[in-house]
Amino acid sequence: MKAFILLSAFTLIGSCATTKYSTKIENIKNSIQVKDSTVIAKYSNTISITDLEINLHAFASREFAGRKVGDSGQHKASAFLKEYYKTYQISPAVGDSTYYQTVPESFLPPGIKSSANVVAYIKGVEKPEEFIIISGHLDHLGVKNDSIHFGADDNASGTVAILEIAKAFKVAQTEGYAPKRSLVFLHLTAEEIGLYGSKFYVNNPVFSLDNTIANLNIDMIGRVDNTHKNTPNYIYLIGADRISKHLHFTSEKMNTLFSNLELDYTFNEKDDHNQYYYRSDHYNFAKHNIPVIFYFNGEHADYHKATDTPDKINYPLLQKRTQLIFATAWQLANQESTLIHNKDI
Repeated sequence: MKAFILLSAFTLIGSCATTKYSTKIENIKNSIQVKDSTVIAKYSNTISITDLEINLHAFASREFAGRKVGDSGQHKASAFLKEYYKTYQISPAVGDSTYYQTVPESFLPPGIKSSANVVAYIKGVEKPEEFIIISGHLDHLGVKNDSIHFGADDNASGTVAILEIAKAFKVAQTEGYAPKRSLVFLHLTAEEIGLYGSKFYVNNPVFSLDNTIANLNIDMIGRVDNTHKNTPNYIYLIGADRISKHLHFTSEKMNTLFSNLELDYTFNEKDDHNQYYYRSDHYNFAKHNIPVIFYFNGEHADYHKATDTPDKINYPLLQKRTQLIFATAWQLANQESTLIHNKDI
């Protein structure tokens, strides 16, 4: 009898603890209030298929010769990004009128010349010292065996998505809808050779890591993998719930309201053999306990080949995925509270 009573007590305690946690989860979900859905939709619609295609063809062109780290083609690609931000009057990083955060040769592997991250931002009006970083790597593999590796999907697709997102936020700011928090548009170098651009950034942050609310990292979002060849309305999300379930729930809500993509979490499983969570630039932010989402379309037959070309990009799908990231960034930049981390639930 005593054993039964004790067991019942422990069961009751466990039940109460479980209820308490589940209540907290429900409270987080219910706290995500989207107050300006009409405004979000308006500026999301400024993200243009035509502009994505024009910019991607330019960024993955012969002129940039595959954007190998430290080579002239990559320097030209960085200059392209700088001129884009100047054209739309989107500010360089504080105190850096060139938009470049130089990554010195000494930081990079032997034989690799110095390079740079490209950093632009829009200052928040209510909480300017809190930051949402939207990132993607700008480099690719250069020329191999006399063939340019254009890197249209990897990662011209993510690069032009960031440009369109930045432009949409700038148009909104110009028309009186400036973000409450600051938005950072971060084009990272040297991802292909070991995530060196993001390593350098977190070691030498332009904006406080302690005040960085989230990192939305975009790496390959212009194609469809074999798994989804018959159901292309999808995007893989990796890492969204690892540090902050609040971020995960926010992402899902914005997708339901604005995009209705299939959010595929296959590669988010901790035992997934691909281990993509550790293989793109978001991981260096995650190591600093910054909530992250890695947006990814999966690998395909042209991955890391010279045949990854602009003509194979699905531009309407690229637009839809970009609009989801924009909507998520908008909510993060404008919601009242910052993200709750899992350790605090």
